[in-house]
Amino acid sequence: MNEPNASSPPRRTSLYSRHVAAGARLVDFAGWEMPIQYRGIVAEHETCRGRVALFDVSHMGRLDLEGTGVAQWLDGLVTRRVTDAKVGRIRYSLVCREDGGVLDDILAYRLPPEGSDAWSLVVNASNREKLLAWFGRHPAPNVRIVDRTFDTAMIAVQGPRALAVAATWLGWDPSTLAYYTGRIVDHPVGRITVGRTGYTGEDGVELIVPAGVAEGVWDRLMEIGAPDGIAPAGLGARDTLRLEAGMPLYGHELTEERNAACAGLEFAIQGADRNFIGRDSIVAAKERGELPVRVGLRLADRRPVREGAEVRRGDATIGVVTSGTFSPTLQAPIAMAYVQADAAAVGSELSVDIRGSLHAARVVELPFYRRSV
Repeated sequence: MNEPNASSPPRRTSLYSRHVAAGARLVDFAGWEMPIQYRGIVAEHETCRGRVALFDVSHMGRLDLEGTGVAQWLDGLVTRRVTDAKVGRIRYSLVCREDGGVLDDILAYRLPPEGSDAWSLVVNASNREKLLAWFGRHPAPNVRIVDRTFDTAMIAVQGPRALAVAATWLGWDPSTLAYYTGRIVDHPVGRITVGRTGYTGEDGVELIVPAGVAEGVWDRLMEIGAPDGIAPAGLGARDTLRLEAGMPLYGHELTEERNAACAGLEFAIQGADRNFIGRDSIVAAKERGELPVRVGLRLADRRPVREGAEVRRGDATIGVVTSGTFSPTLQAPIAMAYVQADAAAVGSELSVDIRGSLHAARVVELPFYRRSV
């Protein structure tokens, strides 16, 4: 598929017709015409928390990395070590600039047979072209990048009944996969990738399938899941779900302007004994200290707070909200924010400025919501 020029309308995923048929409200998101909601954000959120929801996430970039030395090359571009990953592992990591600013957060899939150097990446839709350019500026002679975004589709099946629904379609039980592992398998619809991953705080899988069969896969999953109350969910519910789960969102908690050391993602930054782009700046930022800290806030009243609101302690501004919503699960306003380190302790009493009015807020442990296993 050809890339659109600047004046082109938004792209459409292979599942566009299904969204229209389901009455979705469509919006331009990162250059794609995507469903923000169908029946309503709260209803879709509750479907995912209580039963099973189906998400079209085909707008996410999907890149295959092939050639000799792929793991070593990729290891120099991401914050988390990948050279020791066994086949089947999926690792969350960051791609940073030299100054430690975050270009994107990604999933790196190590799914080919033993001995193969091939990897796959899932990247944010808004950053796919930026990352392709960045990788092009740091080439390896024997590494080839193949953009599979337009010849594949990606469907997330999420919720307490997600694995059962997926198992019927797959013909095998995906609960045999550990979290953040996956497989490439042959299915009657073609070769597919199955990852026990998601962005909702619930159990489930994400499926990468050939674009030409996506509608049939969607329809079959909806049919299988009907007795379990399956329903499609849009980007609005995806956002409230990930916020309850304390998961950062690129462009909000993660940006090029904010050093990766601030994000509270220590598990995804491994630099003590390896080198990668941005490492020195991240290490230096940690050594200097006084970094802002990503925290969870729970407000005392029911008025939600939005991105950009100032966080205060007394009369002093000590931070900024990066994401906020009214939590359908907790029935209370919640937010993530960056605050001064000395205000980040759980239990700290702060306030947020909502349109000129101060509202009490308390620092709480992240995530806000943790599913029962």
